[in-house]
Amino acid sequence: MSKPHVLLLGEITHAKPEWEALADVAQLSICDSTDREQFIKDLKGKYSDVVAVYRTFRSIAITGRIDAELIQEFPSTLKYVCHNGAGYDQIDVEPCSKAGIQVSNCPSTVDDATADVNMFLILGALRNCNQAIYGLRSGKWNSTTPLSHDPEGKVLGILGMGGIGRAVKKRAEAFGMTVQYYNRRELSPEMSAGAKYVSFDELLATSDVISLNLPLNANTRHIINKDAFSKMKDGVVIANTARGAVIDEAALVDALKSGKVRSAGLDVFESEPTVHPGLLENDQVILLPHVGTLTYETQKKMEVQVLDNIRAAVTVGKVNTLVPEQVASGLFN
Repeated sequence: MSKPHVLLLGEITHAKPEWEALADVAQLSICDSTDREQFIKDLKGKYSDVVAVYRTFRSIAITGRIDAELIQEFPSTLKYVCHNGAGYDQIDVEPCSKAGIQVSNCPSTVDDATADVNMFLILGALRNCNQAIYGLRSGKWNSTTPLSHDPEGKVLGILGMGGIGRAVKKRAEAFGMTVQYYNRRELSPEMSAGAKYVSFDELLATSDVISLNLPLNANTRHIINKDAFSKMKDGVVIANTARGAVIDEAALVDALKSGKVRSAGLDVFESEPTVHPGLLENDQVILLPHVGTLTYETQKKMEVQVLDNIRAAVTVGKVNTLVPEQVASGLFN
């Protein structure tokens, strides 16, 4: 009996031995399609019996979004899409579900690395680190850096109290910050660990610092927009390590110009790798090129987690870390 066919979209860098070990339960292939059109043709040919795909973030350059159009071209054998990343906005989950395709992502493994960068951005934005660095490099020793603010005593509002949000909470409290949060549902006391649950509008109105840690979907796109900024405190600080499009970047640029937002720390952007010129030219904004999970340890853990999902898929018929929408639907229970 032939082994189930598994297709790698992109590259594995740190877990090559684990990928090769998967050959004990699966036939392994590495996609060599050059673009979406060629990939669709190959799905009718050499990949026509693929059961599961390992999908990397960068493989979007080859396949494009895994959307309804592409899913219609999938062979009937393909039942598992295992994504390397916590965020999976490149994959349309609803048409996958309708086609009976399980989608997995990499929760938890990214929490600590992303929360570390998140806290770096919060501290850097509060303490005017970007302006200080720019001043130093231009030969000005503290002459252009305004007084900054301590994190201690500040109210941190976390939008999205998932694993990363909870990891940010833990770090923020070590700096003396008080944490409140808004989530799609209130967490149990054990999960929230003392953080106060507030409404969306209350979080906007009462937070000194707002941290965005929520997934990007139709409901959260531009959740921080002109109207949301108008409800915030004057001089609020914004940090975003989620997805760029949860903020309307043009509205953020305007809020920075008006002083409504005093400073910001951003690791993600609406149209990566393009960054809004109004953010690039503003020294009150700390900018990082989406490095939240870019540590050796985290990258390897993510690759291994995807491989574990594939192994579970082809051996027991269910991935380990089904995405939340599919968990909630009960479709694959």
